Amino acid sequence: MTSSKEIQFLEGRQSRRKEFYFTMKVAWEFIKGFRTLHFVGPCITIFGSARLGENTPEYKQTVEIAGRISQLGFTIMTGGGPGIMEAANRGAREVGGRSVGVNIELPFEQEPNPYLDRSVDIRYFFVRKVLLLKYSYGFVIMPGGFGTLDEFFETITLIQTKKISQFPIVIMDREYHTKLMAYIDHMVQEGTVSPSDRELYLYTDSIEEAVKYLHENTIDDFQLKKEAKRWKPFGWLFEKS
Repeated sequence: MTSSKEIQFLEGRQSRRKEFYFTMKVAWEFIKGFRTLHFVGPCITIFGSARLGENTPEYKQTVEIAGRISQLGFTIMTGGGPGIMEAANRGAREVGGRSVGVNIELPFEQEPNPYLDRSVDIRYFFVRKVLLLKYSYGFVIMPGGFGTLDEFFETITLIQTKKISQFPIVIMDREYHTKLMAYIDHMVQEGTVSPSDRELYLYTDSIEEAVKYLHENTIDDFQLKKEAKRWKPFGWLFEKS
């Protein structure tokens, strides 16, 4: 839950003691996330709305695509909450795959969904976004709101500026994202986005095409089969495989 102290911190300069204390809390959030997620394996993160429930076509489509991706050997990672996030974790669980979540602590709405094999609760959105990116080799953008768009644009900005590797991004549901794609085309026409930046993602309705694209641009490129053998847990750090 967001406290009055956090709101005050964002209002401007605080005392040195308060700012040091905040920095220590952020560091602890990162350490907690690292220790929880270190052995979850190569992930694909699925972003999407918390508001699209079980009876919606978007939820059902997400269950299916998450299951298919899980069968490639990936762990499905989400924001850990309801809606599309739940559908993605459920899709992994239903085919026997691994399912993890990075849940955000909010004063309303979000509790971890019941399809998580492992999860961590995070107080700060920026810490949560780092964790959702850090362990993932590809990203699927399902229909969503401000949070989903924030996650999509931050991810593609990091790829475009080469701050992270060129991991594949899939944007699902052409009808829902039509105006978004049109606006990206508008930015290209205005010269604020490079035409080649449109090659950083796949825009599709096809689960088959999406899964093939993720497979072709992850497993061979990043040698993911070798990665699983590289790390072993340390008991003295209370790590679990």
